[in-house]
Amino acid sequence: MNASTHSRLTMTNRRREALWGLLFVSPWIFGFVVFSAGPMIASLYLSFTEYNVVQAPTWIGWENYERLFTSDRLYIKSLWVTLEYSMVRVPLVIVVGLAFAMLINARLRFMSVFRVSLYLPSVVPLVAASVLWLWFLNPQLGFLNPLIREVTGWSPPNWLRDPDFALYAIVALSVWQVGHTMMIFLAGLQEIPRDLYEAAEIDGCGPIQRMRHVTLPMMTPTIYFNLIIGVIQSFQAFAAVFILTRGGPANETLIYVVYLYRRGVEYIEMGYASAMAAILVLAILALTALIMKTSDKWVTYDRV
Repeated sequence: MNASTHSRLTMTNRRREALWGLLFVSPWIFGFVVFSAGPMIASLYLSFTEYNVVQAPTWIGWENYERLFTSDRLYIKSLWVTLEYSMVRVPLVIVVGLAFAMLINARLRFMSVFRVSLYLPSVVPLVAASVLWLWFLNPQLGFLNPLIREVTGWSPPNWLRDPDFALYAIVALSVWQVGHTMMIFLAGLQEIPRDLYEAAEIDGCGPIQRMRHVTLPMMTPTIYFNLIIGVIQSFQAFAAVFILTRGGPANETLIYVVYLYRRGVEYIEMGYASAMAAILVLAILALTALIMKTSDKWVTYDRV
């Protein structure tokens, strides 16, 4: 076989492999175009239109975006509620998830029971968990308020109907379902080399110093990952808020996606809702880029 024939055969084999590769990934490409990229492009177009589903979209340029920031007070309110929700929820989920992961990483008796108990709430579907939370926080039917009154003598509020407590009750539900974050932290803890802890003990470090100088620095990549995921999830929160409060009371839990749903489905303003969706995507991208930009200053990838 001469060099020319060998080259043609090699090119034929590569082309055949490429065709087989395209054939295997084609279902994913089809799904991405039809169910992700296509709707995103259509939504971006609709954000520049007035569209009520019944009539054809009418091009109105930037009017939807101008209205969002100049005349819609509820939109500004939803932005602030979402920021408040994220600033409370994300640190709590990270701290509680890491604390639970450290707890179940210890070698103690009945640890498997603890692991199952702490992880179990996260496998409960969010809708079912929200309905359960509705009963749990109900001042007449639930057992939380009677228990607090019995133990402390304090008369607790109607959590989901009190403007000062409703948002934090929803945050509590999110923290209750911290199991997935906990398991990611557990995987990160088990990747830390034992040699580092042994060296720290030889240097006279106590538990707090080992936590400060070994555990936390080595866990920064995992914290970084959970931080980005937590921010994205917070800005996309919908089901629990919709089931528990529908944005009330007094719009104190009017989180961004709930308001987007209200505009798009209840008021049938699809163009306006599409503009809100476009800004939501930009906000998530900007926050993710900001976190990635600062990661060089606090995330370490050293593994000894």
